[in-house]
Amino acid sequence: MRLLVAADLHCDNARSRDGALELIERINRESFDVLLVVGDVGNGDDDTLERSLQRFTFDGPKLFVPGNHELWTRRGDSLRLHDDELPRRVRAVGWHWLPGAPFARGCVAVVGNLGWYDYAFAAEYLGVPKRFYAAKISPGAARATRSHPELFEDASDIPDSAINVVARWNDGRFVKLPMPDAEFCERLLDQLHADLDAVTSARQVVAAVHHVPFRELLPPLRVPTWDFAHAYLGSPRFGQLALSRSNVTHVVCGHSHLPAEAFIDGIHAINIGSGYREKRHRVLLLG
Repeated sequence: MRLLVAADLHCDNARSRDGALELIERINRESFDVLLVVGDVGNGDDDTLERSLQRFTFDGPKLFVPGNHELWTRRGDSLRLHDDELPRRVRAVGWHWLPGAPFARGCVAVVGNLGWYDYAFAAEYLGVPKRFYAAKISPGAARATRSHPELFEDASDIPDSAINVVARWNDGRFVKLPMPDAEFCERLLDQLHADLDAVTSARQVVAAVHHVPFRELLPPLRVPTWDFAHAYLGSPRFGQLALSRSNVTHVVCGHSHLPAEAFIDGIHAINIGSGYREKRHRVLLLG
C-alpha cells in the first residue's frame, strides 16, 4: 500500500496559500492508494478547510487528522470543534475523520490524533516558569504588554534569561478550551490509546499525530524568541504510547514546519516538515 502523507497546508494563510494549492495539484498527479493529511489546513471559523480538502481529486480513501489551527476560533468552543463540528464537516466533504475511527486495509492500519503539548519540550535554558507557558506568553512579552500582571505577583522565580524572552503562542488567543492543556492532553492520549487498542490485529500500524511526539523530531534550539515555542510543539507521552505497541511501525507528524526523521526502537518516525513557504509530502510503502 502506498500511503501519501501531507501536513501543514495552512490554506488560510496568505504566505502559505499559493504553495499549498501547488502541492495539492502535485499530489493530484501522483499515484498512491491512500491519502493522509495530518492537520493545519484551515481554521475553525470559516470554510477554508472544506474548500481545501475538496481540491484533492483522489477518489480513494482520504484520511484527515486535525491540527491546532483547526481549533482556532474567535467566537466558538475549540473542544466542541474537535469533538463534534470538525468531524461532521470533514465527513460531509467525503473525508475520513481519523481520530476515534482507525482506518484498516489488509494487514495495515492507520490511527490519527491531534496530539497536544504538556510543556515537556520547553527549552530549559530559558528558565521560563510554567505559569507563563500556561498563559501562552513569555515573561518579556507579558511585561511589555502589561497584559498578565498576575504572573508577576511573585517574580522571584523569573531569571534574566526568561525576562529577556519576548514571544507569545497564538493558541493562547485563538484556542478556546474549557480545561488546562494537561487535561486536554490527557483526553487525547486516552483517545489514541483506545484507537491503538482497536487495531491490535493489524500487523503494521501508522500513527499520525499532528504535534511532535518524539524529541528526536524537534527542530534544533536556535534563539530564545523561537525556542520559547518548543513548549508547544508536542509531548513525548504520545511517542511513548506508540512505542508501547509492537505493531506500530511508523509515526508521522507535522506542526513544527521543519523536516526530521529518526528510527526509534523499531519505529520509523517522520516529521513531514511543511512550512509556510516550502511544502513537502512523503509516500510510505506499507504492507
